[in-house]
Amino acid sequence: MDHGGMGHGGMDMGSKCQMSMLFTWDTTDLCIIFPGWHIYSTFTLIISLLGVILLTAGYELVRDASRRYESSSAEYMNSLPSDGDQERSSLLWSGKSAQQAETKVKLIKAALYAVQVFYSFFIMLLFMTYNGWVMLAVAVGAFVGYLAFGNSSPTKSVACH
Repeated sequence: MDHGGMGHGGMDMGSKCQMSMLFTWDTTDLCIIFPGWHIYSTFTLIISLLGVILLTAGYELVRDASRRYESSSAEYMNSLPSDGDQERSSLLWSGKSAQQAETKVKLIKAALYAVQVFYSFFIMLLFMTYNGWVMLAVAVGAFVGYLAFGNSSPTKSVACH
């Protein structure tokens, strides 16, 4: 059905985002996730690919921060006196129960996990542009992020989350 005769008040629609469901290297009217993240030129492509690299490397930073928090919180929880201990120093024990501390640790770990899941699905959406340049930028970002932040041993496998 041709809608060309339907006037749109002289409104210029401009270039539209193209979504390919097949692998491509073409960047003509490429939009990355949002219509506002539109590739118009070689310059915007390069800036966007650098942004994708930084975003993907940032995921490794979040994973590393989560691993570090898990490790430090385990040490902290082990250092707390048990409820049966008679000797409680005000310098070592602030009066909080171990249950309160455990709840706080669990909430922070859950929040970090939620950020990781959200971040990983965002990266998956980047990859699902099916554009070879964006896919390469995701891989380069993972490489850079692992080099920069992959100091500790991984506790989770490489997956969507």
